[in-house]
Amino acid sequence: MSFGPLVDGAWLAGHHRDPDVRVVDLRWYLDGRSGRAAYDAGHVPGAVFVDLDAISGHEPGRGRHPLPDAGVFETAMRAAGVGRGTAVVVYDDAGGAVAARLWWLLRYFGHERAAVLDGGIRAWPGELSRQAEHPGTGDFAAGPPRDELKVEYEDVRLLPATSLLIDARAGERYRGETEPVDPVAGHIPGARSAPAGGNLDGQQRFRSPDELRRRYEELGAGAGRDVVVYCGSGVNACHGLLAMELAGLTGARLYPGSWSEWTAHADAPVATGEEVE
Repeated sequence: MSFGPLVDGAWLAGHHRDPDVRVVDLRWYLDGRSGRAAYDAGHVPGAVFVDLDAISGHEPGRGRHPLPDAGVFETAMRAAGVGRGTAVVVYDDAGGAVAARLWWLLRYFGHERAAVLDGGIRAWPGELSRQAEHPGTGDFAAGPPRDELKVEYEDVRLLPATSLLIDARAGERYRGETEPVDPVAGHIPGARSAPAGGNLDGQQRFRSPDELRRRYEELGAGAGRDVVVYCGSGVNACHGLLAMELAGLTGARLYPGSWSEWTAHADAPVATGEEVE
């Protein structure tokens, strides 16, 4: 039976205690609030907390959330009780903007049984738990990184004009009107703006596949075009990759270093304002 890339609250309510299902709480906040504290205050019963920093690398100059190496990721997943055949459901309280990063990482390391809870913790139909979960150690094995799913800084510098580069940050950050995190405001020249929030409806659930397909085709995706997505640190960009997967627009790649790595290069060009084709 196929699994993912989304599950709804009703499905999770019926399966969250299945022995081959592991629910992961990946709440994380750019403003410094504690995801662990949010988990302790109430989480989906059976869910384990995973810190975004525990599944990120720490290479200087590679952005705020570089990709982890296989050993680091394997250790984190085993500690979360994930096994080789586990169906992993990950949620946050940001419409999947953080959760999608783990969905993408699992696939990057060869684990296809991964899904995001559509609507996040608000979609859970039952009572929340305050009981910490202590799963046994899983036997998760990280496979060789699927490097075809990503691009690096130099690749972005050399993208041909026929490629589509998408910026998933908020529009005001893309336009350079404000920059609350990184030292330089603006965007990578030639990038089109598609904030991650535009993938969601008023209930913080993903829009229909048809709506998502129209959204990204209007930006120029489809017809075999090479698509690369970035954001501030390679986290929210995965939300766009998930949206395109739902839309049937497969093959888009992540620029993990994203804006935080781009602006670490003194010679990297920067644009402001809107860009249109």
